[in-house]
Amino acid sequence: MIARLRSRLLAATFLLPALIAPAAAQDVDVSELVVRLGRLESQSRTMSGQIENLQYENRQLKEQLRKFQEDVEYRLNESKGGKPSSGGGASAPAQGPVNGGNPGANPPRSQKRSDAFDPSQNPAAPGAPMQLGTTEPSAPLPQRQTAEAAPLPRGAIDDEGEAGGYDEPVDLNPPRRTGAIPSVAPRPSESVAATGTPDAGADYDAAVELFRARQYEQAEMGLRQFLQSHPRDARVPGATYWLGESYLARGRTREAAEQFLKVSTDYARSAQAPEAMLKLSVSLNALGAKEQACATLAELERKFPNAGTGVRQGVTREQKRARCTA
Repeated sequence: MIARLRSRLLAATFLLPALIAPAAAQDVDVSELVVRLGRLESQSRTMSGQIENLQYENRQLKEQLRKFQEDVEYRLNESKGGKPSSGGGASAPAQGPVNGGNPGANPPRSQKRSDAFDPSQNPAAPGAPMQLGTTEPSAPLPQRQTAEAAPLPRGAIDDEGEAGGYDEPVDLNPPRRTGAIPSVAPRPSESVAATGTPDAGADYDAAVELFRARQYEQAEMGLRQFLQSHPRDARVPGATYWLGESYLARGRTREAAEQFLKVSTDYARSAQAPEAMLKLSVSLNALGAKEQACATLAELERKFPNAGTGVRQGVTREQKRARCTA
């Protein structure tokens, strides 16, 4: 028994310092843990606020994308089914005369004053309106003969002259011109602030050349100016298409999709319609609307089965990129 007690006491003497040392070190680390925990809490609050802001912006983007998708689906469905007829049924009957009377039997009499001038009663009277080209041209004005101006009397121009000089006759003719008056340059017909030129082809070619030179902002300005100056020109579908290309080259996919959609719906029979539908699917896929992009590609194949080789290859490429199912 005594030997066991001695062995236990010896073990306690060796183990007691080992147990006390970690406890002291743990007391020292508690303060550091509290400081770290406070930092983590502040960082967590900051990150939660940022996450809420991102979630709000994401909801706004989803709502905008949903509205744009609805607009695209509506226009595609409208192009498939055709525009509704504006007649809507038989036309409304014309309004007849009151109480079944003949409208031409008793026309209303215009009430005029008895002393009012009536040009129909006396067309040759002064002040009556006359047709253009019936009046006789006026006689030409007689040429003005310039005469030499006589000198004014001395009393009229000299302060030191005698008063009798005022009695002399004064020549009121204008003095003779001694030098030629410089001619004024004619004003230009165009104002400085005028935009555009009458030549629609030159305006269109200049804007397209700016796009090919990768000057996309200047090309956008030129194309918009062309569309405003020549709204009925045959190159309007092409200008609208290149305007969408200028947006797509700068990453403005939403504006580009709007222009391509306008070409494919409003100018469906133009030469740019197949390429515009292809670029519309590219823009929709970039916006995240893959279903609408695939539907646009399917509609392109249905409406334009004889499209060019480049368009068909682009359709195959975009179908793989959007992972469209057959």
